[in-house]
Amino acid sequence: MESYKIFIVEDDPWYGEILEYHLSLNPDFSISRFTTGKDCLANIHQNPDLITIDFSLPDFSGDKLYQKIQAVNDQIPVIVISGQEDIPVAVNLLKMGVADYLVKDDSTKDLLWNAVNKIRQTGSLKKEVEHLKEELGKKYSFDKSIKGQSAALQTIFALMDKAAKTNINVSITGETGTGKEVVAKAIHYNSERKKKNFVAVNMAAIPRELIESELFGHEKGAFTGAVARKSGKFEEANNGTIFLDEIAELDMSLQSKLLRVLQEREVIRVGGNEKVKLDIRLIVATHKNLADEVKKGAFREDLYYRIIGLPIELPPLRERGNDILILAKYFIEEFAKENKLENITLAQSAKDKLMRYNYPGNVRELKAITDLAVVMCNGKELTAEDISYPTVNADETFTAEEKTLRQYTCDIVKYYLKKYNNDVIVTADKLDIGKSTIYKMIQTGELV
Repeated sequence: MESYKIFIVEDDPWYGEILEYHLSLNPDFSISRFTTGKDCLANIHQNPDLITIDFSLPDFSGDKLYQKIQAVNDQIPVIVISGQEDIPVAVNLLKMGVADYLVKDDSTKDLLWNAVNKIRQTGSLKKEVEHLKEELGKKYSFDKSIKGQSAALQTIFALMDKAAKTNINVSITGETGTGKEVVAKAIHYNSERKKKNFVAVNMAAIPRELIESELFGHEKGAFTGAVARKSGKFEEANNGTIFLDEIAELDMSLQSKLLRVLQEREVIRVGGNEKVKLDIRLIVATHKNLADEVKKGAFREDLYYRIIGLPIELPPLRERGNDILILAKYFIEEFAKENKLENITLAQSAKDKLMRYNYPGNVRELKAITDLAVVMCNGKELTAEDISYPTVNADETFTAEEKTLRQYTCDIVKYYLKKYNNDVIVTADKLDIGKSTIYKMIQTGELV
């Protein structure tokens, strides 16, 4: 384990030795002691984890030295130790951001010990959180979060890269299931705000009467059931990114309030007067055409121009060519790994079947299809027979795959044979075709 580096700045050698001895009882602590602020600043390049400073040094007062330390590295926590109990001074220092203010007396050693350990623990948690956010950023690198190599996807990557380099608002459109939230997250975690919050809100999922409170927060007693102050999603996302999914579903009366928040860059909680300043990155998404919604009078034109920013239109999966197979292989591998199954490959028949389907539910539907196919697969190779398509709408499902008339005919005959327990005569009667036609299809292998 790396030692925890502490600087003690104390002009009284005897008292400095006491503090050094006491903190040195922890073998993980590495102590360096200085008698002036100037000496401390000359060695600050060593990046100490914590600094304790005497408030009354010969060359600097505690507040001045703290400001100079902050100017060099504002991540170093500082504890001020004073010979006098001066409440206004203590309050001012704490407002400035010092980690703690201690008065020299018999209990100082123990108070310092507790303060250092608390700061160390908090610092470790912060470093862990930052590490996790860094890892999350790697996870959401464009090529890792969005699978595919199609030309359409490369265009999207180029737009995402431009969005990530600036704070411009982003509006993402595309059919349901194309991955709008994945794109929003990738932009956030590749931007300068990646260490701050990403807050996603589905506007269509929140009841109309609750959405104002959910977005902007409320004060205690603002309405029945408001038993305490609650921060809204905008406050939660402050300094980070807020993602408003299905923005077109927002009620007209709330659109004007959202416009005011975006224009003023501040929010007022429901039932309150306090203005909370905002520094946020806005990303919105919808499966509708917002320009058409404006023409229909269902969406405010001024809000439209405020949020449109950099538009990114995600292509439907059916227009992404070989990306279908790339995604299918990825989903199959992930599902097998999660369920501790052996590696499963795609047979050519399965590839052909996957490429013929229309995917009205896009990437989300492909994942559901491949997950089920892996479950139905009996060996290490997934075949066309393992793949079945959802029947949410029979008419749409029947025409979802682009097939020849002969292929559709075979599908219909297979369906009726299965329905009537492979009785060729009954099937021929139901379809009003000759039974010899069905026998010939069986002999040629078309009904396998």
